[in-house]
Amino acid sequence: MDHSILLSILREYISDKNIINLLAEVIGSFSSGQAGVGLPLGNLTSQLLVNIYLNKFDQFVKHKLKAKYYLRYADDFVIFAENKQWLEAQIFTIQDFLRNKLKLQLHPDKVFIKTLSAGVDFLGVINFTGHRVLRTKTKRRMFKKLQRKKRELDNGLMTPEPFKQSLQSYLGTLTHCNGHKIQQQMLGKFS
Repeated sequence: MDHSILLSILREYISDKNIINLLAEVIGSFSSGQAGVGLPLGNLTSQLLVNIYLNKFDQFVKHKLKAKYYLRYADDFVIFAENKQWLEAQIFTIQDFLRNKLKLQLHPDKVFIKTLSAGVDFLGVINFTGHRVLRTKTKRRMFKKLQRKKRELDNGLMTPEPFKQSLQSYLGTLTHCNGHKIQQQMLGKFS
């Protein structure tokens, strides 16, 4: 995210200069290696700021593209339509808007048009009509993070409570997909 664009958007809604200065300090405190760009992942303010920044995109999709079915979480989004040609045409329109208005670009490996029967890969889960399947990469990431935290716990670098919280968080996530078998594996390995 471009810091100057974000601050410009914030100024549209916030007139108090002290608040703008504070937000500018928070936004400017993050360094991505490229000056004036990016937000820290996981930071509570980042979650809010990404939604404020991408609200312009939401409004564009809703009012200009007139997409009937659009879903966005942070910087991940999907658009559903019955007409494949319409979707193909919108890719270029979306790329143009993001590049020119928000200085963002779509990741070339993450733009594709598929049928619903092939499943919709969104937020670590492949969504099918009637059920959801955890992406293999997501499962591996969960187990790696838990193994790392378990080592920290075993080496006295972490107390039991944060480890239990992480485990419970993953177990809760798995209730939203076909995760019963994976839950059992996690419980067997980490409890």
